Amino acid sequence: MNRPHWNPDQTPTMRVEAIYGDRTVRCFTERPQSMHSLLERAVATHGDSDAVVCGALRWSYRQLDAEVARIAAGLAAQGVTAGERVALFMGNQPAFVAVLFALQRLGAIAVPIGEREQKPGLAYMLAQCSACAIVFDAALAERIPDAADVPGLRLHITVSGAAAGALALDTLGTSGEATAGIAAVQEQDTAVILYTSGTTGRPKGAMLTHLNVAHSVRHYEACMGLRSGDRSALTVPASHVTGLIAVIAAMVHVGGVIVVLPEFKAASFLQAMEAERITYTLMVPAMYTLCLLHASFDSTNLSHWRIGGYGGAPMPVSAIDSLGERLPGLTLINAYGATETTSPTTMMPAGLTRGHADTVGVPLPCADVRVMDEEGREVPTGEMGELWISGPMVVPGYWENPEATHSSFSGGYWHSGDMGSVDAQGFIRLFDRKKDMLNRGGFKIYSAEVENVLMAIPGVVEAAIVGLPCPVLGERVHAFIYAPGVAHDDEAVRAHCQTQLTDYKVPETITWSDMPLPRNSGGKLLKRALREQLQ
Repeated sequence: MNRPHWNPDQTPTMRVEAIYGDRTVRCFTERPQSMHSLLERAVATHGDSDAVVCGALRWSYRQLDAEVARIAAGLAAQGVTAGERVALFMGNQPAFVAVLFALQRLGAIAVPIGEREQKPGLAYMLAQCSACAIVFDAALAERIPDAADVPGLRLHITVSGAAAGALALDTLGTSGEATAGIAAVQEQDTAVILYTSGTTGRPKGAMLTHLNVAHSVRHYEACMGLRSGDRSALTVPASHVTGLIAVIAAMVHVGGVIVVLPEFKAASFLQAMEAERITYTLMVPAMYTLCLLHASFDSTNLSHWRIGGYGGAPMPVSAIDSLGERLPGLTLINAYGATETTSPTTMMPAGLTRGHADTVGVPLPCADVRVMDEEGREVPTGEMGELWISGPMVVPGYWENPEATHSSFSGGYWHSGDMGSVDAQGFIRLFDRKKDMLNRGGFKIYSAEVENVLMAIPGVVEAAIVGLPCPVLGERVHAFIYAPGVAHDDEAVRAHCQTQLTDYKVPETITWSDMPLPRNSGGKLLKRALREQLQ
């Protein structure tokens, strides 16, 4: 059983299975049985090969496994058991990878939380999932909640320094503790809880199961062509579903190398790409644009760069063309997904990106995507509606939140909140978030359409559209633009938009930002913060 656009010779065999009680989906017949099994197999087949690289640090798979075993033994000695939740509150560093897999060895549930999260949000997440422990960067110690706010948090462990009342990760498991056994877990057990970004309301803890992760890494392997020896730059947050699944888990699955970059700066990123012979990236389009704009781009040896995945926003056609001209060996692949889909849902088949630049590709082999109206009825091909997504990579629900689970899932489908359409060839177009639509005097405006046009202007790195309150029309179109080094010419922007958009969609006012636009800890654009600037 294979899907159109995917090479049947490269697509793993599938079969229909019943999962999570009420879902019947296509599953890969052969798949990893747990997150721990990813590492176990990599050690057996690629033990002496590089696994994690960060500056001068280099761990082979055998060395990573030893570090994982040490930490697991130390956590077990401190009373951490299977099923308990342990938070990871740190940026991109090798310790994140080691702690993540140590928890999987114990059968505990990892709860990665972005390092940009502040004390109140962190307290809510820790309390909501009843975390028993937190492993955190010592530099973030002042954000650790008070004991009264997280009464179940009994264990504090630091990395990269010391903090009062906390154990040090480096000394954990070094006092002769017995090696922790490998916990027996079921495929449908929760492996990771990732809190959704919470741009509105409280964040929800999506439960990523071992089954979810197994199908996502197999999708990346089959549809992006990842293979043993690939080297990936971890430059998006490890605590985000992209860094966690598309880079860390996917690389371990194929026996590749995780090159950890603590932060993204175009200059240091390009240096690392050359020095570490990076073959695979998955980043947001703005990162590619910043690289193209950097003076050292053409003088950097990027000949090893084979796969350039991107998502989260459209890639300007000008950037696609420039990358194609300057890096002919690089295959650009658009991908669309979410925390609730354990990263990928759709992907662009190799070689089709330029011809379908206005789409996010086609559903992955195990994915089903339906376009539904407000009454929950499927709309005809080509018409717009909300995307409902099903498949073995879709999470079973939200941790201890039956109300949110009930409202967001039905009939085995997750209601994405994204408005889109599917054409006769199966390509999916995204228009906007369901709740992120402007209404100008009765005319509906999907901000993503206007943002795509703005992103096509040379030099524009980020663009966002929000509604400017108007007593007559309700809302007018206002643009925020981040374009370093570009002249702030409102009229030129409007003239460009007038050639591409209906007149009422053209931005009437513009704010030029000297800094990247605000994003939350999950990397999503904070339009609420932009709207507040207009008040």
